[in-house]
Amino acid sequence: MGAMRKDYVSERFMIVSKNNEKISDPKKSPFAPGNESMTNPSVLSLVAKDGMLQRLQDDEDNYVTDWSIRVFESKNPIMSVDAENSYSDRPFYSEPSYGFHYVVVATPNSKENFSTINTEQWSNVLVVVQDRLRWLYTQKGVTYVSIYGDQGELSGNNSTFPHLNLLTFSTIPPVIEEEAEASHKILNEKGVCHMCQTVNDEIGGPRQILQTEGFIAFCPWAPSSPYEFWISPKKHTTSFSKISQKEINDLSLILRSTLGGLSKTIKNVSFNFAFHLSPEKKNSRQIHWHIEVYPITKTHTGLERGFGIFLNDISPEQAAEKLGISCRKELANLVGIE
Repeated sequence: MGAMRKDYVSERFMIVSKNNEKISDPKKSPFAPGNESMTNPSVLSLVAKDGMLQRLQDDEDNYVTDWSIRVFESKNPIMSVDAENSYSDRPFYSEPSYGFHYVVVATPNSKENFSTINTEQWSNVLVVVQDRLRWLYTQKGVTYVSIYGDQGELSGNNSTFPHLNLLTFSTIPPVIEEEAEASHKILNEKGVCHMCQTVNDEIGGPRQILQTEGFIAFCPWAPSSPYEFWISPKKHTTSFSKISQKEINDLSLILRSTLGGLSKTIKNVSFNFAFHLSPEKKNSRQIHWHIEVYPITKTHTGLERGFGIFLNDISPEQAAEKLGISCRKELANLVGIE
């Protein structure tokens, strides 16, 4: 297990990950039903029985079958509690890649993906994520829990099975730290949460894609990629782990509608998504949590790589208009079905 290396001067980290083998045959995937022994034992396997979901877990040499969602520690972790406790100073700064890495397999069906699994399944996945998030924050050395997913050939996803990664850090990741600092500064200067203000400004505006009772999906004013969109609670909230089942169901509906709409708007699109959550530790600066979705529609230019100035071939207003049409159709179909 390698260390986390920091850039010479900036707050940018790098980790060497050797888990690059892509498995194209779903039957050979460790995530496939029947291949449970190829992963670490599950800490949670949801099994549907008699109209109810049973919460089970693997015993030694006895693996739960017929699961609908499965959670286990990665066998090829990016972070590990067994990481060597070694540090080095700048300009060659490094710190231990200490942490936990859990995988949440969202469905046993390799033909499904984040854009097609139904809203009930999405709700169950999010409840499982909440449960694991709470547990991870009770563990020693955990300062931040990152949650992210990838879909498509260009996304960095090496498995045909849709899954979420829960990765912990002993420090707050630079992007979240920067966002928290900026939010805190605006709150002190203006007395308002910047995301609350953003949500109020975007509701009904040209960049809105879709909204439900409690959430809004919109293309941000200055996206880092074409068709990028965010999903945010309408009301001010800093803790994803504490949202209610009703809110989970509402979030599932808008997630499924927008990801389904994205896939209808751009055929075979690859994308990444990440939960921007507050660090759930006392005295940490909080952010209005939200989910960011990054479609991959082009390669980066030198301007983007070298200077952090992004070039998009479509405005967020145009992207929102196109996505909105597809996403509203998805929502109508889902509500009609359900």
